Amino acid sequence: MASPGQSTLFNTFTELVATTFRNHKPEISDNVSNHNALYRYMIKSGRKRTEDGGLSITMPLEYAENGTVQRYSGYDPLNVQAADVISAAEFPWRQMAGNLAASGIEIRSNQGENRIINLAKSKLKNLQRSLANTLSTDFYSDGTTSNQMNGLQALIADAGTGTVGGINSSTFSFWANTVQSAASPLQGGAGITPSATTIESLMLPLWLRVTRGADMPTFIVASEDYFTFFEQSQTSLKRYAPDDDGAGGMVALRYKNAPVFHDASASGIPSAHMYFVNVNYLEYVVHADADLEIMPELRSINQDAVVIPVINQANLAVSNRKLQGVLKA
Repeated sequence: MASPGQSTLFNTFTELVATTFRNHKPEISDNVSNHNALYRYMIKSGRKRTEDGGLSITMPLEYAENGTVQRYSGYDPLNVQAADVISAAEFPWRQMAGNLAASGIEIRSNQGENRIINLAKSKLKNLQRSLANTLSTDFYSDGTTSNQMNGLQALIADAGTGTVGGINSSTFSFWANTVQSAASPLQGGAGITPSATTIESLMLPLWLRVTRGADMPTFIVASEDYFTFFEQSQTSLKRYAPDDDGAGGMVALRYKNAPVFHDASASGIPSAHMYFVNVNYLEYVVHADADLEIMPELRSINQDAVVIPVINQANLAVSNRKLQGVLKA
């Protein structure tokens, strides 16, 4: 059993960690924002939503055809059949956790105000960086790793099809996202090798497919190789997005009305990809009680150590896949 003095030391360390974490919690989001264009743009656009309950995340659909709509004249009978229209997609909560652990000898060796503060800050910095890196890569994931949230590779899939949010796009074709494949272009004809001279010939057909009047991609994010092709294609007429357009210090070009960002492979974006995203139908949903929240300390009965968990419960959700597009090799 720990002595009263040791208990006091452990309590002091825990209180320092909790206070420091809460004071610096925004830095985790900032770290993700500084290294992930997708996350940064979504946060800047107000596309983070907090839920306080529910077994899953429900997203009312923004696109579904109702077969009872008809044209009629005079006394023609109206179609009163129940419409078989899916009204919502459901996304499971996904959980992530990281632990800040300190052994008794570490805590006792760092007695004294300055040393114990430095120990707490050092361990917190490492945990914050690890949480930020994991969250960043998850935003581009395909969601196949255990308990991993849906990233762009799941919501805006290379195949365009699949079951997303509990809806199978093979059954409901409106739920398939739009795909532009360089090997088999939307516009028909032979395959096109992506390059500085061909990249826009691949981008335009995709842009047209995911645009409905004023409803169009709000931003484009590309891997390093495809962003390089696009920048090289703009040599004589480069247009950079304004500072208040969600770039937040990141360099962004512009295509039509959308800023074009690049993300490095370390952020999780796959090479040879460019995503045309309508962020109006995309949300990062987090649980109010598990939004990178620090939990009460845990002490083992057979270890001289303290563990302080930080948890996150969230997922990336979409309400209209048809207006999301991916350009791939």
